[in-house]
Amino acid sequence: MEDWDDYRLILSLARSGSLRAAAADMGLTHTTVSRRLAVLQDTRGLLFEKSPGGYAPTTLGSALIEVAERIESLTLAGQRHQRAADQDISGVITLSLPEAIAQYLLLEDLIEFSQVYPAIDLRVETSYRFVDLDRSEADVVVRGAQEPPEHLVGRRLFPNRVTYYGNRDYLNSTPEDELIWIAPNAESRTPGWLENSPYPNAPIGLAIDDITARHRALVMGLGLSRGACFMADPEPSLVRLTADAPDALQDIWVLTHPDLRDTPRIRVLMDFIVKAMTEKKALVSGDTGLRPA
Repeated sequence: MEDWDDYRLILSLARSGSLRAAAADMGLTHTTVSRRLAVLQDTRGLLFEKSPGGYAPTTLGSALIEVAERIESLTLAGQRHQRAADQDISGVITLSLPEAIAQYLLLEDLIEFSQVYPAIDLRVETSYRFVDLDRSEADVVVRGAQEPPEHLVGRRLFPNRVTYYGNRDYLNSTPEDELIWIAPNAESRTPGWLENSPYPNAPIGLAIDDITARHRALVMGLGLSRGACFMADPEPSLVRLTADAPDALQDIWVLTHPDLRDTPRIRVLMDFIVKAMTEKKALVSGDTGLRPA
């Protein structure tokens, strides 16, 4: 088996466990993937066994999966080195960052970057998942993390800080025993956040996992919420519920793969983001002077 596409098929099926998911991953039809797998198994032997839970690799399949992973790693490394060899401040950069940071902190800065460096094709993808730089899912990431992958390179900036907020009109018009909290879904909640809040006896009236939707519900006066200072403090309708210092969550990092660290267009983007974020440190840290009602 000399065709890398065959190894890609083996790897995709091993990771997804289904022909349909493997087909979507490879941009092929279910029929094409099914046919190619049948040909592979006719020529190479039984690689996968079908079960109610999906496709499970045989001993031979597992051995070829290891080979496929090594080939994939070498292929991705070659692609990164090829991109890194370009010394011009031009070309494509894929930037991955959380939607909230893109929308509330860096949107204007990213537009400015594109104006300052028109030869760079900046492609912004928003995600809260820590994308895989080894697999070239992005070139640069901005993420909150306690301990990002050790081999990545870049800058640790400062913690993202949060505290408790309410809409001023909602607080003035709602009796204390009728206040409710807007919270993330249970698996995303910080332990002790409700017990340590100014209203520990208020129930959770609405669970919204999306941080921007939760913020909009807070601004609309649909309940109380624990939110990021950089999102809530600029809102004139919101007030803090406590005079305590905001809580520090994960540190914000700007990172890239070590193979790309010396690529000029990567360096200018990372430097630009670090500068823009540093200028907003007081906002992110909750030091903008906003006080509780």
